[in-house]
Amino acid sequence: MKPCMRRRAIAGAALLSLLAACAPGGEDQDARNAPGPEPTITPEPGATGIAPNTPVRVETDSGTITDVSIEQVVPEEIASADTTGEDVESAPELEHTGTLNETGDRWTSDWNLKPGAAVTVIATASDEAGRETEVVSEFTTLPADGKERLEVASTFPADGQTVGVGMPVIVDFGRPVTNKTQVENSIQVVSEEATRGAWNWLTDETAVFRPEEYWEPHQKVTVDLRLAGVEASDGVYGTTDRRLEFEVGRELIATMHVPDHELNVAVDGEKVRSIPVSNGAADRHFNTTTSGVHLTMEKYSSMVMDSASVGIPEGSPGHYRLDVDWAVRTSNSGEFTHSAPWNSGNLGSANTSNGCTNMAPNDARWFHDEVLMGDVLETTGTDRELEWDNGWGYYQRSWEEWLSHSETGEPHVTDGSATPGTVHGEDL
Repeated sequence: MKPCMRRRAIAGAALLSLLAACAPGGEDQDARNAPGPEPTITPEPGATGIAPNTPVRVETDSGTITDVSIEQVVPEEIASADTTGEDVESAPELEHTGTLNETGDRWTSDWNLKPGAAVTVIATASDEAGRETEVVSEFTTLPADGKERLEVASTFPADGQTVGVGMPVIVDFGRPVTNKTQVENSIQVVSEEATRGAWNWLTDETAVFRPEEYWEPHQKVTVDLRLAGVEASDGVYGTTDRRLEFEVGRELIATMHVPDHELNVAVDGEKVRSIPVSNGAADRHFNTTTSGVHLTMEKYSSMVMDSASVGIPEGSPGHYRLDVDWAVRTSNSGEFTHSAPWNSGNLGSANTSNGCTNMAPNDARWFHDEVLMGDVLETTGTDRELEWDNGWGYYQRSWEEWLSHSETGEPHVTDGSATPGTVHGEDL
């Protein structure tokens, strides 16, 4: 149960006892005149220098907690300094929700507090006799170090993009994160069609969220990065919350069994095109097309392909440098779909490429124009498997394996419910 959070300014701490009108005479009169419930708030009123990842708690020894609101005011000079260097658009103020226990007498905040903030907590409790008490606590949090703070350096996708059903959420923080569990739990992913997902870490700086299976098409996904107050590493706090929103478009799934020399494209379950192709010659590891679940990462109307970029410099056996059109990247080991008019005699009949998927110019342009970032290319039929961290090969890990590599070890359900664990810096 999560009481609604409403924001209001209170000047100074106060304790207001609101007693219901007295019934005439006797024990009822005495009961109504007896003290009401006495909620307590931690951190206590007047506290200073509170760590931002300290949970706010409200408890009462009688009655139930009926309402809690939290207001945080960050001085202008701190707020303006905290937004520098980030690419993700600022979000409206995110609701500061909390969770009430089953007996209704203990409330704990779901999220951390902003560093350097003046915080006002207003809590109300009531009992069966109708007595209601409101308590206020005002305190301040420790400011973040001006240079040592957690920021978002970049995200994929970008805010407002429309993407394919395989699209992961990739967050690069630009600095190492050691408290990965708390950071994972601070990022809430919500989709219109609820599913399960989990985070894995590519490096200490980069986290990736993927759903158990591909996203349902034609829906909106919201990612709330509730980083304000999370302690990424010792003494390094996030200062700003962010919101990322993107659309999952139609479902485009391309499939290719390499020995068949054909790529088939289905949109929303309907086959729309069969494309004759030529894949890797496979006379060595490098020019063997990888099997597995690829995601389309980026595309170019024209580009220079130089094998030096993937470890085969000029003068080495197998080096090449080609000008190609209508290229779509599907891995970080040099695999693209692209136009290859010089290989027209082998399209649909023989595999002779350097590992890329060669197409006729009109087919390559069609594929380039149709695909979105995060569309799916499922490839089979070769003895070289795509590595899970080669490009966006994240579906190469089974769901069970992916989940086991999450710091929380539990699925994140995208229905707007709580993340798998605490964001705070202490066990609850």
